[in-house]
Amino acid sequence: AEVKRGGRVAITEERGEGSRVMCAAPSQAGSGEPGRERYVRVFEACDEDKKGYLSREDFKVAVVMLFGYKPSKVEVDSVMASVQQKNSGVLLEEFLKLMSTKKAAQLHHSEIRQIFTAFDMQYRGFLTLEDFKRAFNSIAPKLPERIIVEAFREVDQDSDGHVSFKEFESAMNYGQNEVSQLHFA
Repeated sequence: AEVKRGGRVAITEERGEGSRVMCAAPSQAGSGEPGRERYVRVFEACDEDKKGYLSREDFKVAVVMLFGYKPSKVEVDSVMASVQQKNSGVLLEEFLKLMSTKKAAQLHHSEIRQIFTAFDMQYRGFLTLEDFKRAFNSIAPKLPERIIVEAFREVDQDSDGHVSFKEFESAMNYGQNEVSQLHFA
């Protein structure tokens, strides 16, 4: 099995005179195809021998096909360790749950990025107290300034007078049942 560049992923099988493409698909997730059906199609394409599960290598190729990046060793180790007590690899139902969770985390991260960008009117890559005041005044004009200042100080974890995206994201995720960071760091 090998991963090829150029926006497409291919799994090849070596056979005598050359190689034969076993499965190939666009590597980016935005195909418009509904999630579950696309996940099933990718699972089936990557389950080369129709064994009913994805091996470690199969799983890596599937993630590339769906999300456009090669998962880290830590991510793959974590997924494989969570499923291999019972099986030889990732079964379809487990794969569907993992990919749905991963997609939800990706969408959540994207939404937070959009909110941060809307607050960062100067495109500096960080937020100041003035950015916070401007944003809060537009969405909650009657909110007392002291509340806005307290919120800013709370979010500005390192007290440098700037709120980085990481600090902003941490505040936005505070108190939520976060998607497992174990599988998708």
